[in-house]
Amino acid sequence: MLTFQRFALGALQTNAYVVVNSEKTGAVIIDPGTADGALMRKLDGLKVEAILLTHAHFDHIGGVDALRSKYDCPVYLHAAEKDWLTDPAKNGSLRWAEVTPPVMTRLPEHGLTDGQELELIGQTFHVKHTPGHSPGSVSLLVGDLLFAGDALFRRSIGRTDLPGGNQDQLLRAIREKLYTLPDDVLVLPGHGPETTIGEERRENPYVR
Repeated sequence: MLTFQRFALGALQTNAYVVVNSEKTGAVIIDPGTADGALMRKLDGLKVEAILLTHAHFDHIGGVDALRSKYDCPVYLHAAEKDWLTDPAKNGSLRWAEVTPPVMTRLPEHGLTDGQELELIGQTFHVKHTPGHSPGSVSLLVGDLLFAGDALFRRSIGRTDLPGGNQDQLLRAIREKLYTLPDDVLVLPGHGPETTIGEERRENPYVR
């Protein structure tokens, strides 16, 4: 059985996740906003197979290069935001100068595309392109866990007023890609507490 641990990191308390296989031998890191010590301690003795990015805003990528170098693992990101890793203006770190220095990382080793299936830690990660918060936003489904990035939150949705945002796109992606999942799928968002697909389909005031 897969296990995961959430780490709320950085000035914006962005959720990073470490997902560990049932054998407790392999791990995947999702959205490391910082190279946090507690997160790295969780990885002791594990083979880190990949860093998966739901999107490339600065608060989700600040720890990428430190972790990529330490664990010698590839980074995956949708091609629409590939160059955001190297450009502080695009990843938003220049806009939020009061909370972060400029963030720049090396380019990702691999792209992510809608419908792609990644075989990692003995599990299949299903990639769902869910743009609207940002052009390359993806949600990652593995088993009954959905890592939703900043697309869907508990009783809320990602903001769409940043460069590349589009509210109509986001609402359509949630309805067509996420609300079609089973009720008991656990939604693990980029900020805030977890929820379920069933709860959000019934209670989310932004998407009916």
